[in-house]
Amino acid sequence: MTSLRPAVAKAMACEQGYGRQENEKCPHPTPNAPHPTPYPMQLLIGTNNQGKIIEISEVLSGLELDLTHPKKLGIETDPDETGSSFKENAILKAKYFHSASGKIPTIADDSGIIVESLGDELGIHTRRWGAGPAASDEEWIEYFLKRMKEEENKRAAFVCTLAYLDHNEKLHTFEGRCEGVITDELEADYLPGLPISACFRPDGEKAVFSALTIEQKNSTSHRGKASQKLRIHLENSLK
Repeated sequence: MTSLRPAVAKAMACEQGYGRQENEKCPHPTPNAPHPTPYPMQLLIGTNNQGKIIEISEVLSGLELDLTHPKKLGIETDPDETGSSFKENAILKAKYFHSASGKIPTIADDSGIIVESLGDELGIHTRRWGAGPAASDEEWIEYFLKRMKEEENKRAAFVCTLAYLDHNEKLHTFEGRCEGVITDELEADYLPGLPISACFRPDGEKAVFSALTIEQKNSTSHRGKASQKLRIHLENSLK
């Protein structure tokens, strides 16, 4: 039988209480041992987009989590999205907010819409496309719908990658995708920062995203699917 390295064996014995006084903190933590998950765990939703905060919070409701967001922590800035994919941007945002918060476990998403008739114009550039990143939701969606009136093909897909840096600074990613069509006009109200949800009707549904019930939206949408995968991971890791 292979013997433990002396440092590891000493640390394990100390952690079990051998060789130290009652209530004395172990001075020899096991090398490379993961830290136990704090309970309830504080989790930073790394975005200043209020709509995204609401949607992700809905999916994670009921878990033993202390959810927070950047502005609540005094973080007013966002990182530059310099990645070449949804995954790269989600990871760089998670790392940015994780560092800015003092290494609170952090999730961050990058998402966008891919419109068949517009090729790669949107995608990772969705919010910066068209009317531009400084445009209001109303200005952005007005430009988008006007452009789509020129196109016969209304097929589109929403894509989301969600990155999670846990309390041991281990990185996890989760993806979600939803196919559907762009409607000719807005068909419902929408959450702040999510204007396309009022003119995107997912396949199999009679209503646009923002008109669905919470349960329908969270089981259908790109962000809902990615967040559901994260929830399963958290349920297992928080046991």
